Amino acid sequence: MGSDIGRRRRVKPAMLKNLQKYHIMLGSKSPRRRELLQMMRIPFDVVNINGVEEIYPDSMPAEEVPQFLSAVKADAFIPHLRDNDMIITADTLVILGERIMGKPASTDDACAMLRDLAGRTHRVVTGVTVATLSARTSFTTSTDVEFAPLSDEEIRYYVDNFQPLDKAGAYGIQEWIGAVAVRKIDGSFYNVMGLPVHRLWQELKLF
Repeated sequence: MGSDIGRRRRVKPAMLKNLQKYHIMLGSKSPRRRELLQMMRIPFDVVNINGVEEIYPDSMPAEEVPQFLSAVKADAFIPHLRDNDMIITADTLVILGERIMGKPASTDDACAMLRDLAGRTHRVVTGVTVATLSARTSFTTSTDVEFAPLSDEEIRYYVDNFQPLDKAGAYGIQEWIGAVAVRKIDGSFYNVMGLPVHRLWQELKLF
């Protein structure tokens, strides 16, 4: 298990006194999750484990998959934790109807996903797991996002000028496409970015 950033002085918000004893780690390669957790002013390190198989049962309802996968990721870290370590893992998926949209495999795949999302409402679901050696909690947050119709020219502009291949559903709401295509959002904006920080804050207060 490697750390992307060094250990820092732990100065957690006074409201989270229950976390003072923990060394908090974010188990994610996502720069967006890192940015969102930093917004909470919670000192943490980023850690990664390669080769975690993100496999789920075919019969599992689509909205249960993100929480299941967040737990799979947390389980990969558990053998490496010390008594005072806390790991936070997450998984975000775009769901159109009952179809799960993960990360596109190519630019053509990204364009196809965006054509399917255009003019329709989809759901973004993030599952989060917070775990230590002695305790664990998991939860799911959902947000409905309505896209306006998009021309092929608009879709190709986004795909060619941004990096949709590392994003579920082939888009980042914080980018150009969020400004021009998102007609309506019902739920947490930050959840669509990849981490429902309000819900996470509430869960950490209770941990």
